[in-house]
Amino acid sequence: MEPDSLQTEVILTHPRESLGKVQLDWTPQPGNYLDFEGKTYAVLERRHKYQLKAGRYRLHNIAIYVQSAKRPSEKSLVGGRWVVGDATCSYNAHSELIRCAVNPDGPCESCRFYEKS
Repeated sequence: MEPDSLQTEVILTHPRESLGKVQLDWTPQPGNYLDFEGKTYAVLERRHKYQLKAGRYRLHNIAIYVQSAKRPSEKSLVGGRWVVGDATCSYNAHSELIRCAVNPDGPCESCRFYEKS
């Protein structure tokens, strides 16, 4: 069974609660964004659970842990992956989840701490 053919449980991290299950045609990775029931969430973690059947382990359940978020307007492609904000700034975290420590909410273009790396 392919991971994307199973229903995926969407779990809010804080407060910890299940938001429901969804059938996805893609495999959510940490740092991706998911629109679910009219809200946008950032995927923080993905967990797989397996079950032993007929002497083989088979994928039984997928759960993704999310937090409420808005999609970033600024993204940069670094090493084949998208990161939040302007990756040319020396303060950029090069992360899919957080822009930087000095201005995590952005935007980068008008940030007084911007330093080209």
